[in-house]
Amino acid sequence: MPSNFLVIGVNHDSATVEVRERVAFAPESVPDALTGLLAASSFTEAVILSTCNRTEIYGWLADEQNVAEAGDAVVSWICDFHSLAETDLNTCIYRNHGLLALKHLIRVSAGLNSMVLGEPQIFGQIKSAYAVAQETGVIGDSLGKLFPEAFHVAKRVRTDTAIGENPVSVAYAAVDLAGQIFTNLSEQTALLLGAGETIELVAKHLHEANLGRLIVANRTLERAELLAEQFDAEAILLADVTDRLPEADIVISSTASQLPILGKGAVEEAVRARRYRAMLMIDLAVPRDIEPQVASLSDIYLYTVDDLREVVQENVKARASEASKADQIVEAGVVEVEANWLQRASADVVRHYRAAAMSIQAAELERALKALDNGKAPGEVIQRLARDLTNKLIHAPTTGLKQIAKEGDRGNVSRAAELLGVSSTTMPDGTSTLQ
Repeated sequence: MPSNFLVIGVNHDSATVEVRERVAFAPESVPDALTGLLAASSFTEAVILSTCNRTEIYGWLADEQNVAEAGDAVVSWICDFHSLAETDLNTCIYRNHGLLALKHLIRVSAGLNSMVLGEPQIFGQIKSAYAVAQETGVIGDSLGKLFPEAFHVAKRVRTDTAIGENPVSVAYAAVDLAGQIFTNLSEQTALLLGAGETIELVAKHLHEANLGRLIVANRTLERAELLAEQFDAEAILLADVTDRLPEADIVISSTASQLPILGKGAVEEAVRARRYRAMLMIDLAVPRDIEPQVASLSDIYLYTVDDLREVVQENVKARASEASKADQIVEAGVVEVEANWLQRASADVVRHYRAAAMSIQAAELERALKALDNGKAPGEVIQRLARDLTNKLIHAPTTGLKQIAKEGDRGNVSRAAELLGVSSTTMPDGTSTLQ
């Protein structure tokens, strides 16, 4: 596996939610961001993954010798794109390349690098990020082979271990928290902001927990209605949320908005209208949908993605025993992908070498035929054809062998002899001769 593959990013372990929301890419900005990234860096191919828990850039370098410089250029581009100072990211950004980057990609895809061990959402999110990169035209032959192979190993982790058993996710943790605060969810009303995959999972878990009433709010009513139909819920527009907020005992939000949906003033009015009955608000979005100042209000319990860590820990324990088995599959998968890569590389070498040999053959044959047409003796033409063809075919290997011998690596000389189908003997002075 060459060192051309590079990943740079921040996640829930390396950066706070405040930092993560500043480097998050809005879905609609990703295509232009990918195009700009390739123009500003040494990447020839790239994928941008941006979720509530991580923002990562995967790229393929044209030249594997300048990994450090290429990484610096990408970090500078991230800072320019988001109007950040590089000092804001220096302590929390990570970089991997080569096999470490491949291993990271597999672990992320399998949910082994998630806040909630084994959570299934990330697999769909990274496949979607890859699809967007394909549609944008920034996926070539290299990442076009590497990502599907990584996905194959990640899928094996999920099917061959119990890492994904029992519903454990940020969505599940949010509902679990609601169940701890409200002892009887059948008497509560929940208002969900957004209609994406995370909110769909929240709705599913609330429905299974026998929630009393569910309202789904989205920017487009049609999408809200599609989700509401699945769980006997009511669909409303996101613009009408403040009017319906007093009805909600539980508010769980996960939209792609770049600005807060709910501010302190709107929530304060809702609390008064509710006669100060307690309200649980869980903001799963990055950037956040609910202004942090809301937490200062009495009778409001506001949690962010990061606040769910403690709730998540108990759920993770049930899966931790499978982590070792999953890691073994990942390690074997990395070896397998590397072997496939080397096999393809060797096949390319053979194909190019054969094409070069056939080109030499064609040129020498053409020259021989012209000599025959000019009346040269056939025997002389054949002898010259054989001599010139042999000399030109062995010229490159001979030059390479001389260079290897000059560098003094006996092992490489012996290996080269094996590749050429000849035996080598070592002279008393340590030099090698071929037989």
